[in-house]
Amino acid sequence: MVYPRVSLYALMLAAAGIPLYIHLPQFASVNLGVGLGVIGVILLFIRLVDLVQDPLLGWAIDRWPKAQSLFAILAATGLAIGFPILFTLEPGGAVSIRLAGVLVLLFSAYSLGMILLYGRSATLAKSSEAHDLMTLAGYREAGMLAGVIVAAIAPALFTGLGASGQGYPAFGWFLGVVAVTVALVSYPIWRRTPVVGEGLSLSGLAGAGALRLLVLALVNSLPVAVTSTLFLFFVEDRLQLPGKAGPLLILFFLCAGLSVPMWTRLSRRVGTRMTLVISMPLAILGFIGAAFLDPGNLIGFAIICVASGAALGADMVVLPAMFSVVLTRAGLNASAAFGIWSFAGKLGLALAAFAVLPLLESQGFQPGQVNSQGALTTLNIAYAVVPCILKLCAFCLVLALPTEDGPK
Repeated sequence: MVYPRVSLYALMLAAAGIPLYIHLPQFASVNLGVGLGVIGVILLFIRLVDLVQDPLLGWAIDRWPKAQSLFAILAATGLAIGFPILFTLEPGGAVSIRLAGVLVLLFSAYSLGMILLYGRSATLAKSSEAHDLMTLAGYREAGMLAGVIVAAIAPALFTGLGASGQGYPAFGWFLGVVAVTVALVSYPIWRRTPVVGEGLSLSGLAGAGALRLLVLALVNSLPVAVTSTLFLFFVEDRLQLPGKAGPLLILFFLCAGLSVPMWTRLSRRVGTRMTLVISMPLAILGFIGAAFLDPGNLIGFAIICVASGAALGADMVVLPAMFSVVLTRAGLNASAAFGIWSFAGKLGLALAAFAVLPLLESQGFQPGQVNSQGALTTLNIAYAVVPCILKLCAFCLVLALPTEDGPK
């Protein structure tokens, strides 16, 4: 029952991540009246907190390995408290400060849970062999993607049931209940004897090959961060498909989830590096296709969601598993390393939000309003062209990786 519980804990974290990474810009701008530029500044501020916090969380998990069950409960508790507060915020009365405060709580809890889950791969897997680490990664990422689908469906479902505020208040309470339930059901997995390694150093990470994977993780997170931040705006304003963002988001992550077993099996046959060489061009083609779509082209964007979703499935299952393998082989503390890994991924989101949201605002873009052609062109470039260039950079980094890099 260990792997299903791992999937369940991953589901909780992914269901929490979607509101923070995708729903937040629209909720804060439309429901709370916070400007896009201000949202970008808030997210960058939180990343500055993460700069110190995430590595410290990883260090703490490694420093007190017998307290991993306590860390798991603390992460779930933070999510259970934070989401009802976030999605019941009202505009006015220093709303930006209140928003920043609750987001610090949520991102801290989310970071703690993610670092614990990924950093304890060797503990949760059947063994520390590459094959078993990849099997664990498959279960973990399947749970992640299931959580993403749940979170993508929920706001629209609650709205359909008559919930107010675009379904967000009910969504917040729903996420709180999920966090409490998962914390109780998954508790036994955190009582396993932890596998710990040696302390981290820059030379140790470089020697293990983990440093180049951290750089790859940061660069590869940027295109996903940009498109996640702008997805709702692109669908509803650029493509003029109101009400279709939810189903398209579900399609995107469903294809990612369904692709996970395929990428897992392929990585065992051809290696992790070659798996990424095969998957990344799918994402690049998706960005190119999105740039040339005409307004109203639902079928075209659905096809792009299928291809880019499948490509995301490879990123989610292969990259963390590659990182776990090199850390385990080198005998390094995984939680501290995944603290840095977590920060690298979230830094990508902050850089994306800080760069593209103020840019859109400066061009006069307003979500849900009639926008000028110049504003929509800027949105198109930000959503499709910029991520395409960034993904090409990540692809070049993958091509530069050693050929023998993982399970065969």
